[in-house]
Amino acid sequence: MEKKERAENNRTLTLANEEIEPLRKKLLTEKNITVNTDVVNKTLNGNVLSMLKYIPDEFADLIIIDPPYNLSKNFNGMKFNSRSNDSYDEYLARWFPEVCKKLKPDGSLYMCGDWNCTSSLQRAIEKELTILNRITWQREKGRGAKSNWKNGMEDIWFAVKNPNDYYFDVESVMIKRKVLAPYKLDGKPKDWTENEDGNFRLTYPSNFWDDISIPFWSMPENTDHPTQKSEKLYAKLILASSKKGDIVFDPFLGSGTASVVAKKLGRKYCGIELNEEYCLWAEKRLELADSDKTIQGYSDGVFWERNTLALQQKASKKSDSKTSTGLESE
Repeated sequence: MEKKERAENNRTLTLANEEIEPLRKKLLTEKNITVNTDVVNKTLNGNVLSMLKYIPDEFADLIIIDPPYNLSKNFNGMKFNSRSNDSYDEYLARWFPEVCKKLKPDGSLYMCGDWNCTSSLQRAIEKELTILNRITWQREKGRGAKSNWKNGMEDIWFAVKNPNDYYFDVESVMIKRKVLAPYKLDGKPKDWTENEDGNFRLTYPSNFWDDISIPFWSMPENTDHPTQKSEKLYAKLILASSKKGDIVFDPFLGSGTASVVAKKLGRKYCGIELNEEYCLWAEKRLELADSDKTIQGYSDGVFWERNTLALQQKASKKSDSKTSTGLESE
């Protein structure tokens, strides 16, 4: 596998030659899987339609799908070419109904897309499930375009099999926001707290998320996958729509984010991915999750606005240092 030169502070995940074969042995492929194979906490390396037949119907409590968007993209040598809307609709129709069969009657499904394919996703989902919402999140990456508006948003469609019976825990996905205009009642903070580094309040999340950072070279979760989703993004979906011990399934696993976050948050997981190298990255990330359960931007049960958690932690360390040296001011 091609080795790239990395900058000194580049924390992008890499594989040493001696790691490849042990990780490869963990994968389930057409050569070593049967209909009786236990696929819980496994990575299936193969074509989505071929591998779906080994996954029982009504298997997953939560399904997260990040399919190829209707764009021309090279996924580590496997090219996906943009096509007409009708052709992309046909592409979705080939596998999406089969994926929905793997969802439990009270399960939830999230599907990611961009502005160009989101209408196709909506049409596909509406044929199989009940759509409850569309999340739009700010994808703050890229230098922009000279002849068009920079694409800074992506969608995630939220759907369920039964709109009268599904799990949703909004309290688990509260956001900690900085208060710019603090309001006091009888001289005391109302719905916010005072901290040394600022004032914060916990708020309920809406369907617009502006606190997501795309994985990049200085983040340990980063891989060379061209469309990798962040662990923080998927943590919100998994916490809100599954319980500990539930099964999270991703039929387009990529470099493993859905499985890794599920493991970090005490869920079971299963993923399908066609590209072997991506599967190996996923398995290494899963191994690392045994000793590191942190998710950047998520701490103490709440999600922090982008770039604020690090400042808070830095201030806390500074405060602890002052206390230990007797320099804490009153």
